[in-house]
Amino acid sequence: MCGIIGYNGNKNAIPIVIDGLKNLEYRGYDSSGIAYFHNEKIKIIKEKGRISELEKILDDDTPNLCIGHTRWATHGKPSKVNSHPHKSGEITIVHNGIIENYASLKEDLIKEGYTFLSETDTEVAAAMIDYLYSKDNDKLKVLEKLEDILRGSYALLILFRDDPDNIYALRKGSPLIVAKSKTGNLVASDIPAILDYTKDYYLLDENDIAIIGKNDIKFFKDGKEITKNLLTFEFDISSAKKDGYKHYMLKEIYEQPKVIRNYLDHYLNNMDLIPDLSVYEKVHIVACGSAYHAGLIGNYLFEEYGDMEVTCYVASEYRYKKNFINDKTLVILISQSGETADTIASLRLAKEKGAKTLGIVNVVGSTIARESDQVIYINAGCEIAVATTKAYTLQVLTLSLCAYKLGIIKGKIDKNRELELKKSYYNLSKEIEEVLNFDYKKYAKRIAKSKNAFFIGRLIDYYICEEGSLKLKEISYIHSETYPAGELKHGTISLIEENTPVIAVITDKKIAEKTISNIKEVRARGAYTLILKNKDIEISPDIYDDVMEIEELNDLVSSILTIVPLQMLAYHVADSLGYDIDKPRNLAKSVTVE
Repeated sequence: MCGIIGYNGNKNAIPIVIDGLKNLEYRGYDSSGIAYFHNEKIKIIKEKGRISELEKILDDDTPNLCIGHTRWATHGKPSKVNSHPHKSGEITIVHNGIIENYASLKEDLIKEGYTFLSETDTEVAAAMIDYLYSKDNDKLKVLEKLEDILRGSYALLILFRDDPDNIYALRKGSPLIVAKSKTGNLVASDIPAILDYTKDYYLLDENDIAIIGKNDIKFFKDGKEITKNLLTFEFDISSAKKDGYKHYMLKEIYEQPKVIRNYLDHYLNNMDLIPDLSVYEKVHIVACGSAYHAGLIGNYLFEEYGDMEVTCYVASEYRYKKNFINDKTLVILISQSGETADTIASLRLAKEKGAKTLGIVNVVGSTIARESDQVIYINAGCEIAVATTKAYTLQVLTLSLCAYKLGIIKGKIDKNRELELKKSYYNLSKEIEEVLNFDYKKYAKRIAKSKNAFFIGRLIDYYICEEGSLKLKEISYIHSETYPAGELKHGTISLIEENTPVIAVITDKKIAEKTISNIKEVRARGAYTLILKNKDIEISPDIYDDVMEIEELNDLVSSILTIVPLQMLAYHVADSLGYDIDKPRNLAKSVTVE
């Protein structure tokens, strides 16, 4: 979950690495640091806090080679001593991932005379490389040995003190890309770090080793030099820029109509690209965080339109429970980055048990994309804000199209209904543009005064509430919980006090009256009630404080329209509180640790 970058070329490497770190700061911002060769030694500068704090203490050196790191703390609290880079003996490294067996390795290394300054697993990895190198003065062989010694996931950039001309890189479980530009070569943990210099890059596969020189790049696997295909970042570079918006999150919310139109132009007109789920006996959907919430909606739609047995699982639980899967089971893995560690582990478990796998990802060539039997790319472009918006909506849209195709194949959707639903898909972007213009600030002011909030809904509305609640707590730090509307009274209603916000979502006419009754219950106890409902659902004004109304759409697309006001509400609550919305505390964008 950290950001790493290296540069080796003809220009001053420090500003290039610092700019790259700024573009990766969404991956971690507890601390940052750089390392480079200076007077035949390796010089390390690092600091706790944002990259702006590191910039204040930089020297006027002009090296042509440098590595850098921006950290999301795992082992050891955010501090200068725990910041990367870490040095041990002849070795200096930056690291993304987790070394699971670092404690036992540390004990062994202490016996060999090594001492440690930090609490990190990264310093242990540096010491282990140094120890191996002291026994075998062959850099490639030493790095190959790490595969059998280090358990867990890692992307490493390594400087050997006796080789001032090269950066060494390798990966296992955590992503790394290598790129050529007109002024030098780069290596990084994610695309945005290189986009100011090039759109062309190489993707390192598991256990690949790269040697990044000033003028050339060499790749190795299993002791042999290999060639790799050059890939091109297909999206507009501006998708990784803020373009005048106050925050990336706001920009990405406003991008949703456009990315949805582009997505539908690609997939709805080419339904052969959407897999046929009818060939499976059951489906497991596995994901984390917002992707899991998208999966809950997919679960509902598959059952509603396809009469298929579907279960949605949190990825961090899935691999440890008893799973009744076989070759008639489809396991769907959802991840924006395609590198979510728990989801990758679930994918590999499913394949071991003979299940077929479908990856729904945003990043082309990511681990889940490469290892799944089938893949659907959501094509959201770069999503920089930690709190996902457009990637989530496209994940839901992908599952919706799968359910739509399943319903057609199974005869649940006749030709007339098919055309009607298709029209709803194409109207979706226009309806989202309408709800973006609501006055969210007036609702946000009421909610921002509270320490607690509750979201309630039933069936698909409850699943939408799960994501709306997560958005609020992620960026505003208001404690927020979601309940099926009928469950709030079974204990939790005791927490309702005067002006406690209760946000209710009502888009399903069949059960609207039930949710309305639950709203009455909380309002009678002093709650501030905000209702998000379809325009055609009539509710007496005397049972709510505020209401937001959206157009009625069929439930294959209504959940996508409904989430947008909740995204905007969370954004304006956090903005009114003055928080750094794109970099919420304790969170990072790409969760590559378990």
